[in-house]
Amino acid sequence: MITLNNVRKFYGVLEVIKGVDIMVEDGEFAVFVGPSGCGKSTLLRMIAGLEGIDEGDLILNGQRINDVPPDKRGIAMVFQSYALYPHMTVAENIGFSLSLKRVPEAEIRRQVDDVAEMLQLTDYLNRRPAALSGGQRQRVAIGRAIIKKPSLILFDEPLSNLDSALRVQMRAELQRLHRELKATVVYVTHDQVEAMTMADRIVVLNKGTVAQQGAPMDLYHQPENEFVATFIGSPKMNVIPMTAMRDGAGASLTSSIGLQLGLADPGGRIPQGDVRLGIRPEHLKLAAKGEGSFEADVSIVERLGVETYLTVGSNSAPLIVRAEGDMRLRPGDRVSLRVDPTACHVFDTTGKLVHHA
Repeated sequence: MITLNNVRKFYGVLEVIKGVDIMVEDGEFAVFVGPSGCGKSTLLRMIAGLEGIDEGDLILNGQRINDVPPDKRGIAMVFQSYALYPHMTVAENIGFSLSLKRVPEAEIRRQVDDVAEMLQLTDYLNRRPAALSGGQRQRVAIGRAIIKKPSLILFDEPLSNLDSALRVQMRAELQRLHRELKATVVYVTHDQVEAMTMADRIVVLNKGTVAQQGAPMDLYHQPENEFVATFIGSPKMNVIPMTAMRDGAGASLTSSIGLQLGLADPGGRIPQGDVRLGIRPEHLKLAAKGEGSFEADVSIVERLGVETYLTVGSNSAPLIVRAEGDMRLRPGDRVSLRVDPTACHVFDTTGKLVHHA
C-alpha cells in the first residue's frame, strides 16, 4: 500500500504539486490522469525517488521512504521511451538487472524464460530491439521491470508511442499482467479512455492538485466538479450556460438556446442566477417537437455503425448528441432535442457540483 500525505513539490518559488493526498491499496491498479502540465508525471517520479519531496510524507507499506534511494525502494518503473540497450538481445535486456546482481547464469535464463512466456516474447529472445515492433519493444521494457519481482510497478505513459490498435492490445495485456502478478500498479496517462478501461482507482489531477479520486464509474456518474465531469467521458459532457430561478422545492432553468428545464431541488442547493448545466451526449435525446424540447441545427454527423454522434448548435457553443444506430441525418438538418432530467448535473460559476439528479 502506498500513501501520499500532503505532498508538495517546488521548483524555485513555483509550486507544482500542491498538497496532494492519495492512498493506493495493495494490489490496486491506480491511474493518475490529467491534461499536460497537471503534475502527474512529476508525482510518479517522486514516488520512484527520481524527484525529491519538499513537504509531506511518502509511505510505502507503513514505512516513510522520502529519503530512501530509488534502488532501495523495491519499485520498478516503465517509461514512455523504451530505453532498451540496442546492442543486447531481448533476453539480455530482460535479464540485465539480474546480471548486475551476479545471479547465476542458469537462474537468469530460467527467470527470463518465465517472463518471456508471460509476455509472449519467447520467439524473440535472440533478436535485438531494432528487429522488433513498437509493441514488442514495450513488452521487453515491461519484462525488464517485472523480472525484479517488484511490489510496486510505475508506468509513465507507456503506450503513447504506439498506434491505436496496438494501444488497445497493450491495454488488455497490461490488465492480464496485473492479474497474474498481483502487484500494485500506478499508471500515468493523459488518455482518459486508458484510465476508464484499466483502472481500479482513478486519480484526476488538475494544476498540481487532486480534483477527485475514486472508481472509474463513480467519477463518470458522480463527478464532484465541472473539471472532472468534462475530463472523464468520451465524447465529453456537454456544458450549457443557464439561468436558474428558485421555485419552492425546485428550480427552473432557462438558456439562450431555447432549453427550459425544471429540476426538483428540495435541499435548495441550486443557486439563483447563473449556473452551468452538464448533460452527457447519451442523455441528450432526439425527440418530437413540443413542450420540453428545443431545436438546433446539425453541423456534423459521425456515423460509427452501432451509434451516431451529432454535433448540433452554433460553432461557438456546440453540443454532442449520441444516438443509437445509423441516423439518416445530414449537416443542415434541424432536429428537436430533449434533456433527460434524471441525468443532469448542475455546477455553480466556480465549477463546483451543486446538483445531481
